This record gives sequence, C-alpha cells and structure tokens, in this order.
Amino acid sequence: MSPVAQIPAVNRWSLAATVAGNALEFYDFLTYSTFAVYIGHNFFPAANAFANLLLSLATFGVGFVTRPLGAVLIGAYADRAGRRPALLLTIGLMTVGTLGLIVTPSYTVIGLAAPVVLILARLVQGLALGGEVGASTAVLLECAPAGQRGRFVSWQGASQGIAILAAGLVGFGLSTILTAAQLDSWGWRIPFALGLAIVPVGIYIRRRLPETLAAPGSRGSSEVLGLLWLRHRRLLVLAVLTLMSLTVSTYVTNFMTTYALTTLEMPASRALLATIANGALLLMASVWSGRLCDRFGCRRTMIVPRLMLVLSVYPAFLLLLRHPNIGVLIFVTALVTALGALSGAAVLTALTGAFPHEVRSSGLAIAYAMAVSVFGGTTQFVVAWLIGTTGDRLSPAYYVILTSSIGLWAMFKLPATTRD
Repeated sequence: MSPVAQIPAVNRWSLAATVAGNALEFYDFLTYSTFAVYIGHNFFPAANAFANLLLSLATFGVGFVTRPLGAVLIGAYADRAGRRPALLLTIGLMTVGTLGLIVTPSYTVIGLAAPVVLILARLVQGLALGGEVGASTAVLLECAPAGQRGRFVSWQGASQGIAILAAGLVGFGLSTILTAAQLDSWGWRIPFALGLAIVPVGIYIRRRLPETLAAPGSRGSSEVLGLLWLRHRRLLVLAVLTLMSLTVSTYVTNFMTTYALTTLEMPASRALLATIANGALLLMASVWSGRLCDRFGCRRTMIVPRLMLVLSVYPAFLLLLRHPNIGVLIFVTALVTALGALSGAAVLTALTGAFPHEVRSSGLAIAYAMAVSVFGGTTQFVVAWLIGTTGDRLSPAYYVILTSSIGLWAMFKLPATTRD
C-alpha cells in the first residue's frame, strides 16, 4: 500500500484549521497591497506621487524575494519532518514579519531606518509564505476523500479569497470611519494589528492538525531536493510557467484598488470595493472550480476559463476606461477574478497530484514560489511603470494576455492526473 493510501480522511476541523491558517497568512501578506498608497506616504517620501507609489510597490515586491528560499527550506522540511511542524513554523514567521510592520515608526520619525525595517519585515513574511502554500496544499490533497480532490484543494484558492475579502472589508470600513488624514497617518496599521490578534487562534488550531506525511524523518532535506531535481525537472518548469499565468492575473486584480485610486482617481471608499469584489469572487469561483474539476477533470477546467480570460480582458479594461465608475470597476474586477480563479483551483489540483508524495510539498512550494517571486512580486510595479511611462492605461490587459498565453501552452503539456 502506498504512503498516501495509509493517510486517514480529513475531518471538518482539520480542513478548517488548514484553511484558516492559510487565510490568516495571506491576509497579513496581501494587506500591504491594499494599503500600498498609504504605506508609501509614510515610508518613502518622494518628489512626486508616481515615484512614491513605485517605491511602495517595489517594497511590496521585496516580500517575494525570500519566497524561493522559504519554499526550498520549509518545503523540504515539510517533506522530511512533516506537514504540521512546517505549518506551525510558517505562521510563527508571519507573526514576526507582521509585528515589524505594525510597530515600525514612519520615515519622518526615524529616517532611513524606517524603510530598512519595513523591507526586513517583508522579507520575513515572504519566507513564511514561500513554505506555506506547498505544505498546506499537500495536506488538503492528501486528506481528500476519493473523488473529491478538486473540492478540497480548491480551498487553497478560496482561503486566499477569504484573506482578500477580509482585507477589503477592513479597508472599506476604515475608509468610511476615518478621515483621509487619519487613514494616511496611522489608520493603515489597524488591519495588520487585527491580523496579529488572530494569530494565537491560528497556532492553536494548527497544533491539532493530523500529520499526513507517512514516516516523517525517514529522509533528509538534501535527499528530498535531490530527488525532486533529478526526476521532476520538466514538471517543475511546466509548473512555474502555468503558475505564472495565474500569478499575473491574480496580482492584476489585487492591483485594482491602486489602479482605481491612481489611474481612475476614485475616492478610497469606492476604490476599496474592488478589493471586496476580488475577494468574494475568488472565494466563490475557487470552490466552484474544485467541483468542476472533480466532475469534468482538471485539464478542461483550467484551460477553458484561462482562454476566456485571454479573449475578454482587453475589452473589459477598455470598458472601464470609457466608463470609470464604481459599477464597471466591480464588474471588471469580478470578471478577471472569476475566470482566473476557475482556472486556478484546477491548476493547483493538477500540480499537487502530479508531484509524488515524497516531494509534493517541496515541488509545489518551489514552483509556486518561483512563479510568484518573479511575476507576483513585479506585476504591480511593472503595470504601474508601463502606465506611467507609456501613458497606455490598457497595460494591465496586455500583460495578462501575454502571460496567460504562455500559461495555456504549459497547461497543455502538463501530465494528466485526473479525467480530461
């Protein structure tokens, strides 16, 4: 009997524990994107608003630099020592990084030390999230009952939707309660403090997770990584290219609040509705995608929505520029998010199943971290730079079309793990 077959099915508590911890870590990491404009004002005083925004988004990208390192170290640790200890480690590291964001004074108070500490905090957050995705997704797949892999793995994307929705709701609430000056001065710190307050709950429930790795401690980390590189290099490359397309469309939708604030010049209370729509649609579409994956197979479920996104993203952004109102903003955000998420849950299910059990966490973590580090960490910066230098406000659509086309090619090349 294979090691996977010996693992008992997950109970509702264990599923909730995995999803809740994952959502908490993504909330802490992605909240920075929602409040990038205000963080830029506090930590990166610049000659003009455009330079200020680019500096802030560049620091958002810094959080992706250590993701590959976290993927290698924590991913191999999860394949060696077990999924549960790895997940406890990631939530501990995220706590440290988030605390750094909360307590660091602004540039006007401590000068150059402020952006330095901010960057260090983002590096620690990136290290944590680099190891989180592989271990948590492995738990979801390994505990899934027969015929329900898609439904269980889809909660990886759904938990990110919960995180984005929570960040958007908190931001919208603060933007309506606080004045613009209060939000810019200190209000942006409140969402991070709320996330930190929930950390003890996340640690408690993760300590009760069942261990899904057969025979923890039977292999060293170097043996795990060596096996991954020698036997699964091609799968790693295809996984990175596939995840690249998911990453770019995801971070374009995460950028919609900043896009509405800076390009469309909407007030914060309205612009943050894009984040709320993004989170809600990501949550619903991810769960739906998992069900479609179990019914129709991963290949069709990940390819068809991605192709629809390629065909629709340009006219959607063109519509937004011609009618820059809140209704169209929410529609465009919802469209891109829904199509991306419908493809995304199927991709994660296919990739997690494609990697063998003994290298599953490290394989998925490294592929995910490489794609997200190179493209997720730069997408918002690249889009903002393209808009600022070329003056073409359709740049987000062009970038999604290019990367999604490459991703579609890689999806066709992936080995089939479920019914096509």
